[in-house]
Amino acid sequence: MELVREKDLTVVEWLLDSDPSIRWQVMRDLTKEPAEVVAAERARVAREGWGARLLDLQGEDGQWAGGACFPTKSIYQVVKDQGQPWISTLPTLQLLHDFGVDPSSDRVRRAAAMVRDHCRWEHAGQPFFSGEVEPCINGRVVTLGTYFDQNVDGVVTRLLGEQLEDGGWNCEVENGSVRSSFATTINVLEGLLAYERAIGGSSDLIAARRRGEEYILERKLFRRKSTGEIVNPAWLQFSFPTWWHYNVLRALEYFRSIGDVPDSRVDEAIDLLRSKRQPDGTWLLENTHRGKIHFALEEGDSRPSRWNTLRALRVLSWYEQAHQ
Repeated sequence: MELVREKDLTVVEWLLDSDPSIRWQVMRDLTKEPAEVVAAERARVAREGWGARLLDLQGEDGQWAGGACFPTKSIYQVVKDQGQPWISTLPTLQLLHDFGVDPSSDRVRRAAAMVRDHCRWEHAGQPFFSGEVEPCINGRVVTLGTYFDQNVDGVVTRLLGEQLEDGGWNCEVENGSVRSSFATTINVLEGLLAYERAIGGSSDLIAARRRGEEYILERKLFRRKSTGEIVNPAWLQFSFPTWWHYNVLRALEYFRSIGDVPDSRVDEAIDLLRSKRQPDGTWLLENTHRGKIHFALEEGDSRPSRWNTLRALRVLSWYEQAHQ
């Protein structure tokens, strides 16, 4: 248990008393189990629990809820008053990615192939893994295509050409925006990093990623560069799933995933993360984003969250190891 302090052991036991999608990540990131033990637990995600339930919900048309970004019209008309629905193909694949379902398993490969062959974007009928026009969507397409072994080269090329002067990206560019968005930028950065690791990164890609990271770091993950004010108080609350939304924990998870020594400009965000730890060692679920979901993963806002606790603990492990 080299990364887990004695006082964390009860929390780790609580995390392990959960779905395979959480258990295998705890084993990999916190308790440092042998690789074969982690792999065996990970293999369960596609066969049982939340991962298997999501795979079971894939339609014969290769989609979830009949659509790419939004459910088919007949479903959407029923659920639209609940907020943005999270039951279509894009958010469902995001969940499977976050669960860490093994993309090499036969069942998952078949599911991804069905999406590739049959799912089309509502925007103009583009194939799912070809992306569409919004970089906040296309960043996630790159993450998912890379993860599920689909060709997203064209989407990456498009994103590299859409980076703004300040270093980030914004879905509102086609409407005239020249300033970047934290939410769009984090979605693109996650995609570019995944692609770089799986496929290899050109000098242009690496430079673009680093410029995007600098955009967020210059703002200390949540402040305006011009005034130092907090951009959006909602970003200080930790939700899961994040869907397309930005928050400080999502940004910290991204910088942790790079594996570099923490930049000093994340220090204030780390202080925020520490301040949210409860007396029992857990972190709460906060700011759940409204909308129809397949099924609940946790007990609701203001309750202890296994997902946020797992994510927070591995961020702190990364940060504290560098500051020993």
